[in-house]
Amino acid sequence: MANLVEATTQQQFEDFLAKAGKCLTVVHFQAAWAPQCGHMNEVMAELAKEHTTTTFVKLEAEAVPEVSEKYEISSVPTFLFLKGGEKVDRLDGAHAPELTKKVQRLAVARSLGGEAGSGGGGGGTDLNQRLKKLINAAPCMLFMKGSSQEPRCGFSRQIVALLKERNIQFSSFDILSDEEVRQGLKTYSNWPTYPQLYVNGELLGGLDIVKELAESGELENTCPKAVTLEHRLKTIINQSPVMLFMKGNKEAAKCGFSRQILEILNGTGVDYDTFDILQDEEVRQGLKTYSNWPTYPQLYVKGELIGGLDIVKELKESGDLASVMKGQS
Repeated sequence: MANLVEATTQQQFEDFLAKAGKCLTVVHFQAAWAPQCGHMNEVMAELAKEHTTTTFVKLEAEAVPEVSEKYEISSVPTFLFLKGGEKVDRLDGAHAPELTKKVQRLAVARSLGGEAGSGGGGGGTDLNQRLKKLINAAPCMLFMKGSSQEPRCGFSRQIVALLKERNIQFSSFDILSDEEVRQGLKTYSNWPTYPQLYVNGELLGGLDIVKELAESGELENTCPKAVTLEHRLKTIINQSPVMLFMKGNKEAAKCGFSRQILEILNGTGVDYDTFDILQDEEVRQGLKTYSNWPTYPQLYVKGELIGGLDIVKELKESGDLASVMKGQS
């Protein structure tokens, strides 16, 4: 299949990007030892049949370290989405539905443009249906430049800060990742600038209106409230007497450190639960601050942080690990 390829060197990878030009390129950073990568390759093969103008590249992460380091790949599987050689999105972990959704979203601008240009006249209708789905994807939807973690303009940064300060639950869409949505939404809502905030499918307004609502105290009543991050973290930490926050899960670790700590914990015979930090960026970043511990994995017993891999290794060598996990010391 011409649009499903494998890059074994940095030069080969760069050649594939150059040939793809401005079309979407999806790069799967994989590892032979990870069974979930094999499954995701099967998903990619199906997507390649459907999206013939998109290039799908498989790349062994550890075999081509220059590329992995450039894009800060620290676990497998990881997917990068590039257009014109520039990164437009990223997906960490083996999430087939999310991969499918992202490919369809990022490839759709080209396909819709083709329909409109061919005189079919259906592109506008398709786009309006898509915009309606995006607007209603969450009770509170923010269309902005960048993400809520990394806003890409001052106005977007201000509106995100306003929403977070008031503990408002919202989802966001990066208009920089999809030119079709960026232009189409201006016409659809008759609102020429960004950011744009929607509540229950209706346009609330931009930064100025959100500021006015915040100052009058109405914003909290207009938008759905969120559970605080600290409350979320406490709940997850205490959902089991022994909790391990890691990359991946018990069945499939997604980094070497997580794999090592699983082997050690499994040897104690003590039951424990895991949380995959790759599935939740808010937890991944928030837990570092909450516990003042900058790396993963992190092991908690009865709600208290024990430490990471090095400390767990020390406890194993001293013979104290099983008793610590049972909360006896």
